[in-house]
Amino acid sequence: MSKSCSQSSLKIGIIGFGGFAQFMAKTMKKQGHVLTATSRSDYSQLCQHLGISFYRDMLSFLEAENDVVLISTSILSLEEVLKTMPIHALKRQQTLFVDVLSVKEHPRDILLKVLPEESDILCTHPMFGPESGKNGWKDLAFVYDKVRVRQEATCSTFLQIFQTEGCRMLEMSCEEHDRTAAKSQFLTHTIGRMLSEMEIKSTPMSTKGFEALVELKDSTMKDSFDLFSGLFLYNRFAKQELKNLELSLQKVKQQLEDQINAADENLNDPKL
Repeated sequence: MSKSCSQSSLKIGIIGFGGFAQFMAKTMKKQGHVLTATSRSDYSQLCQHLGISFYRDMLSFLEAENDVVLISTSILSLEEVLKTMPIHALKRQQTLFVDVLSVKEHPRDILLKVLPEESDILCTHPMFGPESGKNGWKDLAFVYDKVRVRQEATCSTFLQIFQTEGCRMLEMSCEEHDRTAAKSQFLTHTIGRMLSEMEIKSTPMSTKGFEALVELKDSTMKDSFDLFSGLFLYNRFAKQELKNLELSLQKVKQQLEDQINAADENLNDPKL
């Protein structure tokens, strides 16, 4: 066990320091963990302000002897980032690699392929972000799968970050996560995008139900199209859910058409 683990704090290195990583980093720093970061964009000034060591190159980052390497890239760029990572530079072969992507089978498979056997793998999905978690993480879901964990102390200390904040901890296989997420998260994003294409807006006579749809559209459009396309391209269950949505729309449309036909028949019936 590393010195930092024995002190109930971790040295956590973050790959990809965008908005979501910055959001998580603030809580991790608050809890006393030591953070480093690397990213394609230059976040050196922001990291200096936050008390985080920023590395412009991946080689120096991997040589920093992190207990945990947290991967917070986009879904679309994950494979390129991991396959070009100079793994040989790892100073601690037993480093715990953690991803926080919104799909799980995809990062699991790549991590198992590119990492040395000695490295541990924890696949996670915090089911919240800067907007939904701005007032705290209490009762917000945190899904995780211990894909390959032998250093239980390091893994337990990392999970404790989210337990301490009051998250609902849900241990679930990567496959089950993706199957469930396709029926929930992907469907939510798809409907939100459809509502955006329809350009729905609040009206003076909006019902609460309609306002909920406007809110869904607005919250969905705060996320990038890259995230949405990643949810579709890298979750093998998403295509079927999209087909189910299309079939359901056709069924509802058919029911309406049947109702119209029945009404027309009644109007034309001489007995009525």
